[in-house]
Amino acid sequence: MPADSPGLAHDWLDHDAGPVVRPYAVTQGRVSPTGDAIDMLAFVVATAPVNHQGARLQPEHDAIVAAAWEPIPVVELASTLDLSVGVVRVLLGDLRSAGLISMHEPQAASRPHDVDVLKAVVNGLRAL
Repeated sequence: MPADSPGLAHDWLDHDAGPVVRPYAVTQGRVSPTGDAIDMLAFVVATAPVNHQGARLQPEHDAIVAAAWEPIPVVELASTLDLSVGVVRVLLGDLRSAGLISMHEPQAASRPHDVDVLKAVVNGLRAL
C-alpha cells in the first residue's frame, strides 16, 4: 500500500469522530491493570526505552514511554495521548510489569484518610 495514497493510509481515523478503534480493542478486552491499582494522580516515569525484541507491545505503549521520559501524572498522560484513563491504566500495568516504567504515588494517596479531618470539613461546610 503506497504511503501517499489518499484515504488508504488512515482508514482507521474518522476526522469528525476520531479513532474508530474502540478502547477494548486497545486493551485486548482487559479493564483493570495487572498488579497493584494505579492512582490517577500517580506520576509515571520511563525507566528504559521500549525493546521490541522480547516485548509484544502496541504503538500506544510506545507513545506512553515516549511521553514519560519526564515525570507525568496518569491523567495528563491520558489527555496527552487522547486515551481514556481506564485504557491508560491497563497499558501502564503492562509497561510496569515489563519494567519499562516506574510509578510514584503521591503521599496523600498512599495513606488512609483521617476521619477527624473529614468530619471537620463536613461540619465546616454545614456551618456555611
